[in-house]
Amino acid sequence: MRMSQLVGRRIKEDPKDAQTISHKYLIRGGYVRPVSAGIYSLLPMGKRIVEKIENIIREEMNRIDGQEILMPVVLPAELWKESGRYESVGQELLRFTDRNDKPMILAMTHEEAVVQLVRTEVTSYKQLPVMVYQIQTKYRDEARPRAGMIRVREFTMKDAYSFHTSQEDLEKYYFRCHEAYERIFKRLGMRTVLSIEANSGMMGGAVSHEFMAICDCGEDTIFTSPDYTYRANREVARAAWTFESSPMQPLEKVSTPGTKTIEDVAEYLGVRPEETGKAVFFQNTFTGELIFAMIRGDFEVNETKLANLAQAPEMKFAGDAAIEAIGCVPGYASILSVDPAKCRIIVDNSVARSNNLVVGANEPDFHYRNFNFTRDIADASKITVADIATVREGDPCPVTGKPLKMVRGIEVGNIFQLGTKYSKPMNCNYLDQNGKSQPMIMGCYGIGVGRAMASVIEQNFDDYGPVWPMSIAPYQVELCSLNPNKEGVQQAADNLYRELQNAGVEVLYDDRGEKAGFMFSDADLLGIPLRVVVSPKSLAEGKAEFRTRACRDTEMIPLDQITAFLQNRIAEELKSCGC
Repeated sequence: MRMSQLVGRRIKEDPKDAQTISHKYLIRGGYVRPVSAGIYSLLPMGKRIVEKIENIIREEMNRIDGQEILMPVVLPAELWKESGRYESVGQELLRFTDRNDKPMILAMTHEEAVVQLVRTEVTSYKQLPVMVYQIQTKYRDEARPRAGMIRVREFTMKDAYSFHTSQEDLEKYYFRCHEAYERIFKRLGMRTVLSIEANSGMMGGAVSHEFMAICDCGEDTIFTSPDYTYRANREVARAAWTFESSPMQPLEKVSTPGTKTIEDVAEYLGVRPEETGKAVFFQNTFTGELIFAMIRGDFEVNETKLANLAQAPEMKFAGDAAIEAIGCVPGYASILSVDPAKCRIIVDNSVARSNNLVVGANEPDFHYRNFNFTRDIADASKITVADIATVREGDPCPVTGKPLKMVRGIEVGNIFQLGTKYSKPMNCNYLDQNGKSQPMIMGCYGIGVGRAMASVIEQNFDDYGPVWPMSIAPYQVELCSLNPNKEGVQQAADNLYRELQNAGVEVLYDDRGEKAGFMFSDADLLGIPLRVVVSPKSLAEGKAEFRTRACRDTEMIPLDQITAFLQNRIAEELKSCGC
């Protein structure tokens, strides 16, 4: 390809709304262009990268016996009503009616669609297991799209779905897919990708893992042990907390005027925050049920853990009126004397296992000293005691006991053991060896294609632009013709361009005749791994100047050897990333 004909201009300045490296360079380098918030067009350079990512994904999915299909983006709402998700998923699911007043959706994921497909095509245990996958456009009506291609509304995703006759068979395949994902991210040139325990969220299922590309701009918080033995998303991370078990003291009501916060009451009574109990109230957005969470004062409630326990797909903070309706006083609340029939009470282990805490008295300006859950709650059978605490950096690792460290990551892939969450309500069944109908057991496996492209940049860049790995670079070699008007330069560059093309090398030829600084600045933004410069100086020696994008050092290569030299370098770099 000649740069004089390339669609997509380079931009000198960073976009005003770009806060991440990938967002800046994808715009400045002419890879993508915004159409609306969270919606982008791919330019030729971006399209070439995406196609290479997709091809790597296809190769690895086919390697584990996947069969490619393509399902519609627009789906009838009745499929989502079958699974029960039409009502449980919030506003991110775009709902509309067609001209016949039939309720429809824009698919943000395709579990229902693939179940509808497979239940018509697979009927016997003899046909199982099977895995189908697609690379398809999705739409999620994201409230706050951000970071360029990392959090968007319209996106391309590879989603795969496996169907099995047993949990054991699913687990075997789940492991195969996990290995395939590790190969994919290595081949894409990502430097550090961690597989971590994750929350299944709206997807459901008992087991799930997320693949996190570690980088400073990541929107997910990950806790790991120093040796990475343990690693988990903040939403599900655990810690090996220990709680004091001092002798119980008598419950004592004390005056605490104007002390509605943990900090205020701790200071007023001369205690530490970890010697207090904190009340936090939420409401289930769909049912209106009040959720009363109680946790030790030095911890924060992990809303994901709490929502999972309360079976609340969405929650919001409860208002004062809802709190007062169960007999509690905002700022002075505790579970003492609260009727569990009026709300869902969930108590963190830090409260249940700690003694002599300061808690609210459900009366303005009063607290109780020396609250002990096991003694002061007469009937705890209707109260859930569980881990609902947010892990903090430095907390003891549940596996190694060492202090946990916190890192940031971008979720580039996820895998789920769905079980029968979708197959059972949608009657996706097979006949077993005895002719008995059984629900298929499912797995689900996703990779965000555009997000993967952005994540590669976040791990491969310098001050001048992206440094694309050879496996997904838009071109393998950039050929620059410097001072083409000087004698012989244009002809030599043209000849080398044709020679590289004939040798099967993907080459971008900068034939514009721009000044060196302008040309090399563009080359840095394009991030092509290998660069060859033909100039009057190099031509006088019968050579071309060679350098890599990742290094500023150069070397001179004879023109009659440069094609073979480049072919060898390309092969070496592809091999190094597993291609």
